[in-house]
Amino acid sequence: MSKKPPVPAESQSPYPIAEAPHGGEGEALAVAKEMADAARRRGPSTRQIGMGAAIGIGSAAIVAGLLYWKGGRKDRK
Repeated sequence: MSKKPPVPAESQSPYPIAEAPHGGEGEALAVAKEMADAARRRGPSTRQIGMGAAIGIGSAAIVAGLLYWKGGRKDRK
């Protein structure tokens, strides 16, 4: 015996309470998973690594130049 009280047929909801199980994997989902796997396998290229190194070295040079710049001081020797 269930703990739910009986509900008359007229007052029951026409909409299902639980979602029906989905059957299998759709084509779009399979393609999306395949593209995600391909992107995960593909690492950064040598060009991207070189550009990252150049940007890092350049930004470090700019910061060092700003830190050691002595322009605008009155006590120059």
